[in-house]
Amino acid sequence: MTKKIRVGILFGGKSAEHEVSLLSAQNVMDAIDKKRFEVVAITIQKNGSWVLPRSGDFLLNRSDAKKITLNQQAASPVALLPEKHGALSDESGTARAVDVVFPILHGPFGEDGTVQGLLKLAGIPFVGASVLGSAVGMDKDVMKRLLRDAKIPIAKFVTILRGEKVNAKAIVKKLGLPLFVKPANLGSSVGVHKVKKSSDLATAIEDAFRYDTKILVEEFVDAREIECAILGNRAPIASGIGEIIPSHEFYSYDAKYLDPEGARLEIPAKIPKAVAREAQKLALATFKALSCEGLGRVDMFLTKRGRLLVNEINTMPGFTQISMYPKLWAEAGISYSDLITRLIELAIERFETEKKLQTNR
Repeated sequence: MTKKIRVGILFGGKSAEHEVSLLSAQNVMDAIDKKRFEVVAITIQKNGSWVLPRSGDFLLNRSDAKKITLNQQAASPVALLPEKHGALSDESGTARAVDVVFPILHGPFGEDGTVQGLLKLAGIPFVGASVLGSAVGMDKDVMKRLLRDAKIPIAKFVTILRGEKVNAKAIVKKLGLPLFVKPANLGSSVGVHKVKKSSDLATAIEDAFRYDTKILVEEFVDAREIECAILGNRAPIASGIGEIIPSHEFYSYDAKYLDPEGARLEIPAKIPKAVAREAQKLALATFKALSCEGLGRVDMFLTKRGRLLVNEINTMPGFTQISMYPKLWAEAGISYSDLITRLIELAIERFETEKKLQTNR
């Protein structure tokens, strides 16, 4: 009998997207092929400590996206032992090794290259973009500058660092109203504000700075919101195109994760085939320009005049029941379970390739 691959599902994290990660991880653990993989659940608590669940009831309020949380009584501290190539040590000192890690972490301290760097140093294969792609994908300012240099169309934006003097009048003159204010290094629409009046700009900026030391102010683009899923390493493929039709003012955190009626996903999007093909090409170009690997979801705007603009890439998109990434691949004929298998295979494939690289002279 073939030995099962031990997959460490790493989830939770210190970011404001902690609960989203719990939801995603729960779905992945439910859907993963149990015949091929043995799951080792590893949680990063909000304070940054790592714990190993001791029983199956380590998540409380699983069916409520607003209240889902870790059961502290059903988990024990655990440490990663880098020199042991994937070994974990719990309170008893027993080392348990994982063959590959699936870091289902959203936002800073997980999706931004920090955990990826740790896993790379530890010599453990992991799902998703490596250090550079993860860091670039998280920092919207750097991301947009790289896309601009690659001649990939984006919306106009202004970057503000904490402590800088803000010229609200100049910003509004450049970007117009309404406009969006958002933290540079956060996802899931946390800390994002749609500003309709100049007098509201200062409050929106102040709130965004609660989450990051760098924020973006972006022009409002009156357009349809479409998305494309990418899968692969050196020869990535693009899914069909899906459309987000929010019932809220914009695709907010609540619309994405808390309100089942917050948005409707149109898969495939009702757009001309030529536009869909162009969107796929743009998504692939974005994925490559930002040095991404494994998976990514590219979010784009389709204006009324038919122009496509890239909004951002998500290097570890949500895997909840209402998430676009797995739904797009399901439409393409790749089931949720098969998608997880392919992502793990891509992680191991990249690791084996990098192992052959020479590290000394």
